[in-house]
Parts: sequence; C-alpha cells; structure tokens
Amino acid sequence: MTVRQYLVQHKKLTAAVAIAAVAIVTIGMVRRSRAGDVQYFTSPVTQGNITAVVQATGTINALTTIPVGSSVSGIVKYVFADFNTHVEAGQVLAQLDPTTFEAAVVTARGNLANAKANVTNLVASVAAQKAAIETNKANLTRLQAALEYNQVNTRRIMDLAAHQIISKDQEDLTHSNLVQAQAQVQAQQAALNQSLAQMNQTVAQLAQAWAQVEVQRGALQTAEKNLRDTTIVSPINGVIVARNIDVGQAVAAAFQAPNLFTIAQDLKHMQVDTSTDESDTGSIKVGSEATFQVDAFPTEVFSGQVSAIRLNATTVQNVVTYDTVVNFANPTEKLLPGETAYVTIPTGIARSALRIPNAALRFKPTLPSSQLENLYRKYRIPPSATNPHLGGEQVVWKLGHGKQLIPAVVRIGITDYTNTELLKGDVQQGDKLVTGEILPQGTSFQQGGPRFGGRR
Repeated sequence: MTVRQYLVQHKKLTAAVAIAAVAIVTIGMVRRSRAGDVQYFTSPVTQGNITAVVQATGTINALTTIPVGSSVSGIVKYVFADFNTHVEAGQVLAQLDPTTFEAAVVTARGNLANAKANVTNLVASVAAQKAAIETNKANLTRLQAALEYNQVNTRRIMDLAAHQIISKDQEDLTHSNLVQAQAQVQAQQAALNQSLAQMNQTVAQLAQAWAQVEVQRGALQTAEKNLRDTTIVSPINGVIVARNIDVGQAVAAAFQAPNLFTIAQDLKHMQVDTSTDESDTGSIKVGSEATFQVDAFPTEVFSGQVSAIRLNATTVQNVVTYDTVVNFANPTEKLLPGETAYVTIPTGIARSALRIPNAALRFKPTLPSSQLENLYRKYRIPPSATNPHLGGEQVVWKLGHGKQLIPAVVRIGITDYTNTELLKGDVQQGDKLVTGEILPQGTSFQQGGPRFGGRR
C-alpha cells in the first residue's frame, strides 16, 4: 500500500495529526516569544504647540429665570399662556376665581364707610359739647356776678342789722340768698367740669374712630390687592419655560407662594453652569474664551466667555468643585435651557515647544530596586525627581543603544492631556522616550505601563 493510499483511507487520523502539529508549533512560538528579552515601546520628542485646557460638563441655563407665583389661594379659572409662549411685562398669564375676593372688597368698603360715619358723628358730638361748655361758662359767669352782689348786699344788711335798723327776718333772708348764690356757683362749676370731661372723652373716642378709619382703609387696600393678585401677570419680558397649573386646579398659598410659571428672561443671551475642580480654578481667568458642544448638534462648536467663578464651593465625597459660568450669545435661540454642554476652557498655550508624550512621564521600568538605584546614581538623578516629584522635576527614560535604559530629569510645563511642555532637561528633539514595555514570562508587570506579556 502506497503512502497516498494510506492517507486517503485514514483521512480523520491524518487531519488530527496535522492539527496537533500546528498546535505544537504555535505553543512553541508563543513560549519562545514570552521567554525573550523585554520589549520597549517608544515615542519621539517632537516640537510644536501645546494648548492646556480645562474640560468640564455643565448645563445650559438662561441668564435670568423668574418663577411666577401667587400670593393668594383660589381656583384657576383661566390660563392664557403655555410652554414656549413669548410674553411681555404686565401680560396676563392666568386668572384665579375672584368671587370671594370681590366680596371681601365690598365688605372692606362698607367697614370703611361705617368708620367714617362714626367719625362724623363724634365730630358733631364734640361741636355740641363745645357749645354746651360755652353755655355753662356763661351761666357760671352770671351766677358768679350774682354771688358778688349777694356778698356786697349781705355786708350792707349786716351793718344795718348791727344798728338794729332792719328786722331779724330780713337779715336771715339776706344770709340765705348768699348761701343759695354760692351753691348755684358751685353747681354751675360742677356742670362746666362735667361738660369738659365729656368733651375730652368724646375727643378720645374721635381719635380712636380716626384710627379705626385707617385700619379699615388698610383692610380695604389689602382686599383690593388680593383681588388684583387673582390676575397673574408676567413681571418681565421673556419666554415661558414651565407651566405648572391647569384650569380648575386649586392654588394653595397658605405657607408659601406656589410656582405657577417659570419665565426665562432672554434666550438670546444664555450661560453654561459647569463645575470645575479646585485644582483648575487657579488657571481659569474671568474673561477667558471658552468653547463647548452639545448632544443636539454634535458637529458644531459654540463659543463663549468665562463670566464668573462663584465662591460657593461644593464638596461631594471630599471632591471640591466651584461653579464656573460661561456666558454666550444665542441669537437664533438654537440652544435650549437644560441641554448638557461639554465645555473646554483654554488656560495656556506654549508655541514651538518641545513636547514629551504623557505616557513617557507615567512610565517606570520594571527593574529591581537596587538596579534602579544604581541607574539613578550613575546618571546623577536627584531623589526629588524620583518620588514624589518635589520641585516640579520628573524622570523620563530614554532608550539608548542595545536597548539600554537611560534616565533623564526633566522639568515640565503645561499639558494638553497628550503631550506635555518640556521646560528644562537632558532631552532633545528626536530622542526616543520609553512609553511602555512587554515583560518576559514570569516577570511582574509595572503598574502604569501597557499590559503586554507577563503573567495572566
């Protein structure tokens, strides 16, 4: 039997042997690749511009948003505005049922009229009492004159009686007339005092009546204001962005004014409210240009200006952020309140700078500590550059001849999250900096580099 005939008759066995051979060869190649030397990834130092930016996510809002509420309770009778309605200051938005408040106004007006009538009556009483006082004063004057006459006449009669010129009866009658005149003067004086007291009391009542008039006038003004407040009007020119009432709905304003409408004053000028990390606030300046994008128009970039960094910090899980406001023009009202904005704020630019890949700054070779220390001493790397990067210095690794690792100290500037500006260091344009490594089998992987090779 020839070999060809044997293979034809044993097809399954032949296929199994071929598969096994391929598997053995593949496993051998993989083991060989894993058992080799360390493989390094490099990236060259280039020259170009670097723009540092702060990126954040925020929400588009109107510059001024006014909630329109109601200070009175009632049933909504009419609604004259809806979502997206453009309104002007003073325009009627809704009407509450005014029946109860109209009745309150009528009652308050009646109470005010009654208080004014009471004042009128008391004024008349004061005038009548003044007239009575004048009458009592006149009577008192008359009686006092009669008393003086009786006193003079009594002295004269007493002189005649002493000489026995007149009778005893006439003497007694004269004395009696004097006593009666004195009593009449005292009675008239008491009547005058009583009239004065009554007038003082009436004057006090008149002052109280005037105060009651003011109270009722205030009650009327309150009732009239409550009646006016049943008509809900717009306080500003703007666009209604929220409507929270319907016809027939009960509005309760017992504890706080309910929010019936929300009006955005001007959608042609808006702002993005975004939160930026506390570490970025030092580089963000008010007046800086900013750009942002929204999900509704993913291919368009909108621009604005940083208008404020609000001082009220927010702390969530020990992360401190500040509200950074970006104002922008929206002349066609293309962007809407509430949209999510992805903001980019440039904080610096370095032109024609040497650029170090950020991956090179994060890389640290997987070497024994003693070998690393020897390399640091050999190339005079200061401890401040190795850990924890004191003084702004860091270590990057150049790849020399024969895959030799050479550490170099660099001082860096701004970054664009891909490359970082080189301010100072033993690194030249075109130098290849190590950014990652593939470790041989059995070698532990250094955290921060690419995860190639090593243990599974």
